[in-house]
This record gives sequence, C-alpha cells and structure tokens, in this order.
Amino acid sequence: MRVLFGFIIGVAVTIAGAYAYDSSTGRTANSLSTASAGGQAPMVNWDVVSNDWQDFKANVRTTTEDIEQKFKQHS
Repeated sequence: MRVLFGFIIGVAVTIAGAYAYDSSTGRTANSLSTASAGGQAPMVNWDVVSNDWQDFKANVRTTTEDIEQKFKQHS
C-alpha cells in the first residue's frame, strides 16, 4: 500500500513541478502565442523537455571540463 501511495505522490509532485516551472517562466498553455513566452512552448511538450535536458547535460559537461582543466593547471 505504501508503494502505491508513493507512486501516486511521485506522479503528483512531478506534474506539480512542471506546472510550477511553466507558470514561473511564462510558458503556460494559456492561449497565448509562444512568442509571448520568449518563443518557448510549455514544458509539458516532450520535445521541449528533451531539448532542455540536452542543453542541461551539455552545460554540465562543459562546466565539468572547465573545472578539470583548472585543476590540471594547478597541479
């Protein structure tokens, strides 16, 4: 029973998080054009989520490589 309740809570938190992010960034699907939200569609669009995830991974990889190079310069 706890596992089922945990899954339900997890799904609810995920949906609430996506909605909160979209609302705070102006990306909600409120009948406005995507130009009014800075040209970005809501996060509930899987293509947008995929692009955001790829951008995040690329930024983390770049930052990690920069940190590694700085450590190598100091040693």
